Amino acid sequence: MVSAPHEAMHRIFQEYPGLFSQLSDVLGLPLPPLVSAEILTVDLTENEPLERRVDTLLRIRTENDGPFLLVVEAQGKQDPGKTASWPYYVTYLNNKYRIPVLLLVVCQDHATAAWAARPLTIGLPQWPTVTTRPLVAGPHNMPVITNVAEARKDLALATLSAITHADNPDVDAILKTMSVALRDAPESIVEPLVEFIAQGLGNRPAAQQWRNLVAVDLSFYTSPLSEEIRDEGRAQGRAQGRAESVLLLLGARGVAISDRTREKIRTCTDPELLGQWLVRAAVAATGDEIFREDLSADR
Repeated sequence: MVSAPHEAMHRIFQEYPGLFSQLSDVLGLPLPPLVSAEILTVDLTENEPLERRVDTLLRIRTENDGPFLLVVEAQGKQDPGKTASWPYYVTYLNNKYRIPVLLLVVCQDHATAAWAARPLTIGLPQWPTVTTRPLVAGPHNMPVITNVAEARKDLALATLSAITHADNPDVDAILKTMSVALRDAPESIVEPLVEFIAQGLGNRPAAQQWRNLVAVDLSFYTSPLSEEIRDEGRAQGRAQGRAESVLLLLGARGVAISDRTREKIRTCTDPELLGQWLVRAAVAATGDEIFREDLSADR
């Protein structure tokens, strides 16, 4: 199943096709200035049962050297199957469009990046017939951006950098830099970048750090992520209020409450369940009785 980090690593090029122009400097690939970029269909299936799709495909035009195709593949781990599929992508697209093809692989860990960077050869060991050499962007060569001014110079590149450094020990500083850098940007720019970073972090611990930063530093705008965070905050507030009401009612009635029971009540995040406990607290003889579902109000 396609993961959120996988989607973020290549879809950012669909949202910001010009990103490759800045990324080419990081990759050590001199290119003339880009004039335009066009998103193409990612379906490379022919009239055969085998379906083949690239992650992102762009037709990029430059000032002097003419157009070329950029295939962007997001790679979360080593996959032996790519030894055959990547050369196929390149040769098929070159044959279909008759223009040069570049293959860019975006990774989030050093081992996968080193694996992806190896030339892929078809032919005999003593005479390779076709060699595919992917460009690779990952934690080994993407800049670690912890300077707000630097991040603001190119927010799309800074976002891709944050995604590729999702496992970096300094990821908290990287994310804080991004949240501050996005404060003064137009909402139309902020929203997709916030979502890309959230996707790119996946279920890593840093994902919660990013959610907290969005809630505090970027509270001025709305997006699916920000609305989800605010809904969670409202639910958490209701749960905390009801938990304190349960404890207050038990205390007012002189019911002894053990530390274990108190902790169970305060750590509950389900407002509906806490509401049930609040009703039971009106008649319970002991703190633990509120957890009994058969406790009735006509005791």
